[in-house]
Amino acid sequence: MKYERINKIESYLKIYKTCSLDNLCDVFNVSKNTIRRDISELESRHVLRKVYGGVTLINNDDTVHIQKREKLHTNEKTMIGELASELIVDGDIIFVDSGSTTIALIPFLEPKQNVTIITHSLSAITEASLLNNITLVSTGGIHQQKTNSFTGISTVNFLKTVNITKAFMATTGLSIDKGITNTTYLEAEIKQLIVTISDKIILMADCSKFNQSSFMRYCQLDEINYMITNQKPTHTYTEFFEQNNIVCLFPK
Repeated sequence: MKYERINKIESYLKIYKTCSLDNLCDVFNVSKNTIRRDISELESRHVLRKVYGGVTLINNDDTVHIQKREKLHTNEKTMIGELASELIVDGDIIFVDSGSTTIALIPFLEPKQNVTIITHSLSAITEASLLNNITLVSTGGIHQQKTNSFTGISTVNFLKTVNITKAFMATTGLSIDKGITNTTYLEAEIKQLIVTISDKIILMADCSKFNQSSFMRYCQLDEINYMITNQKPTHTYTEFFEQNNIVCLFPK
């Protein structure tokens, strides 16, 4: 109950940006002491900062707008997308994560049959809507402009009800010690859930993402089943993948 309320407060701030303590108490029907504890939790996550009489949302400048990211490493993303599509078989129910790399697999799905795409990414929805051979399922939620995705408690609750055979995941950085990371808490919350409910986890990331990390870790590197990238990783990583039964795919 506490964490659901905290997530709802974060979603509320995404819309209204700045709120007074009295307003939050009224909206969520709790005492000021409870709201103060919730605010302290969100403050520790760098979601908000306290101002006189209330709180204001922190604009996370580390999150690069997806329209800018889509213009970076386009050839690499196309190669990764084609390799990822080869893992999809007829009848699969797949999750396509928000990110400029993951959506690169969608144009390669045209020959597939009876494939269902579940996604919270508006970019993925737009791409997949052009295909007449797939079933497209949107999670719903509150739209986040920088990531062009939908997040929030309704998104999480919907995803808890579905079965996913393969999840194609994005990341802002990955490393052996710090795991697979993301810049925003709301996105990380969705990714964490997907990792727990999906049969197979496929990470799609070009070589620039290796040995990088950002604010939130959503899973450890050894929790994935496939690593798809644009060139052969260093020996440290290939050895790690072999030791943890992770299949690493890259253009030969």
